[in-house]
Amino acid sequence: MTPRDRRILSFPAVHPCDGISPPTLLASLITLSQTVCNFQPRFFLTQRHNARETIRQIGILLILLQEIRDRALSIPNSTLLCLAELHFALQKIHFLMQDCTLEGARLLMLAKSQHVASQFRALIRAVATSLDVLPLHQFDVCAEVRELAELVTRQARKAKFEVDPSDARACKTLHTALRLFARGTEPDNSSIQGIIDYLEIRTWTDCSKEINFLEEEISLACRDRDEREVPLISSLVGFLSYCRGVIFETMEDTNQSEGRCSTEMTPLSVSLLTSVNPEDFRCPISLELMTDPVTVSTGQTYDRASIQKWLKAGNTTCPKTGEKLTNTELVPNTTLKRLIQQFCADNGISLNNPCNSNRNIGAVSPAAAHAVQFLAWFLTRSLAFGTQEQKRKAAYEIRVLARTSIFNRACLIEVGTVSPLLELLASASNDKSTQENAISALLKLSKHPNGPKDIISSGGLTVILSVLKNGVSIEARQVAAAIMFYLSSVKEHRKIIGENPEVIPALVKLVKEGTTCGRKNAVVALFGLLLLPKNHQRVVAAGAVPALLDILASSDKEELVTESLAVLAALAENVDGARAILKGSALVLITGTLRSATSRAGKEHSASILLSLCVNVGAEVVAVLAKDPSVMPALYSLVTGGSCHGAKKARFLIKVIQDFHETRTSGLKGSSPPQEPALHVW
Repeated sequence: MTPRDRRILSFPAVHPCDGISPPTLLASLITLSQTVCNFQPRFFLTQRHNARETIRQIGILLILLQEIRDRALSIPNSTLLCLAELHFALQKIHFLMQDCTLEGARLLMLAKSQHVASQFRALIRAVATSLDVLPLHQFDVCAEVRELAELVTRQARKAKFEVDPSDARACKTLHTALRLFARGTEPDNSSIQGIIDYLEIRTWTDCSKEINFLEEEISLACRDRDEREVPLISSLVGFLSYCRGVIFETMEDTNQSEGRCSTEMTPLSVSLLTSVNPEDFRCPISLELMTDPVTVSTGQTYDRASIQKWLKAGNTTCPKTGEKLTNTELVPNTTLKRLIQQFCADNGISLNNPCNSNRNIGAVSPAAAHAVQFLAWFLTRSLAFGTQEQKRKAAYEIRVLARTSIFNRACLIEVGTVSPLLELLASASNDKSTQENAISALLKLSKHPNGPKDIISSGGLTVILSVLKNGVSIEARQVAAAIMFYLSSVKEHRKIIGENPEVIPALVKLVKEGTTCGRKNAVVALFGLLLLPKNHQRVVAAGAVPALLDILASSDKEELVTESLAVLAALAENVDGARAILKGSALVLITGTLRSATSRAGKEHSASILLSLCVNVGAEVVAVLAKDPSVMPALYSLVTGGSCHGAKKARFLIKVIQDFHETRTSGLKGSSPPQEPALHVW
């Protein structure tokens, strides 16, 4: 089936409209019945007996409906209600048959065998009830057909729709395994293998399809705010993840691309990465994840919907501090919004799914938690002591597992996965598949709070640097740059990384030569390193400024341009950086970006660069800006439409230009512009 908009075993049947004509209703009943009869019992891996019995009884009903149609019998209006109820029941039967044969639903169908069997029983009895009250004597049908209808009614009431004995045994084995996992005991592999064989989950890919299906079910349950089944489905995901890593020894495809740029962190977020806790992403009022954070006059941030509701209730104080609000202006906190978006992207949380976004992503069922812990131990042992093929598979399994959730990353970090993963990466200099899987797995682990520390303490900087410089593929190199970004998010690491004479030149080289994604990763890594002032000169000396200016001149990727501007703004705060930018004839590029950038962040970074150039280089820059008639209008637009910080920069630069005009008018040419105290790029 195509991606669904409904929950499994939740049937969105609808009653026919009141004004439907009898012939139209009859035609729809026949179509539904034919659709149900077209299901083949052999495609039901569970509930095969119940499916066969349902198909048989609906087949008899189909004969009755076709007889009415073929003989053009008059359908009394008094029978429409009965036929409408019959139509409603047939829709549900159709949905149930679909669910039982749905790709990826095998394990869930087995786990809920008793419930599914009861659904078959209830729906067939609903058909019987509709036929029982249907006044067949008002139809001019032959006696044989009438007898068939009565037969359906009698058999539907007597038929035993129960769980097949083989289903019952497999279901019992499954739930026993889940209970063992929940108690922290590893089940016997032979019993797990029996469940997998029974459901004909024969390959690694089959297992992955089941996992993907169940993860989608969890999202759908949260979307519909019906989380009653989430613990069971979570347990099944853990069970299958264990099976995929332990039971299946080979995989069909171990060299998948990341699908998106290895890091989507904006440079602005880097400086906040170490100081913001995910709990800070929750609104102090609603305690839910903020989708549209705004800041009030006291400096506190709330979700827009929550604070608006607070203000509409007549409150005039800050909910968190109790201070009097000087005004009711709500200033968008774009920095925090980007952090939240990145956090959600890294952890598979949908901001469009309120339930999912506010559910603790680390909270999994006990069975799933222990299954992942056992799997993490197994994979780490395979990395350390397995054959080369086992190590290669373990790297890919870790890559997939760490991509799923914070909890999975925590398990892998806790059992010491980083060190043997680095050893595998170091030995895979000529193996493209192994290198890409190992480096991608390390990227996922570097996003865990303890990941960067484990990588550095295990001597991983040298290994990551080697891939950054000489990776077998450009994809491996750009993932290595992304890891450098996460390593630089730790304050203590910036000095270690910056002092390595090869790291910054390698990042600058990727800025020059990489794909859009690779350049982006390298740019944000450089920004992270610039948070340590001692690294400014190293970045300038490595030739970063010309490479960044080339991006401004040639790239049509707005996000990449904005991030490059952020790095240039950081460099411009230093005298050497400002001179390197001016030497690169950047004034035309920067003023052009100030004027034409579509993002507010791009405009504000441009203004920050121009102000730093004025302060650190002198009146020659101001003179050029003063002659450009497009600069002042662009700055005024930032004063009125920019962030608080951006507006402050714009106002100061306007003052610098105005002072220049005044001094020139007074004949005091050559005076230096005033110095702004404590200029900092944000």
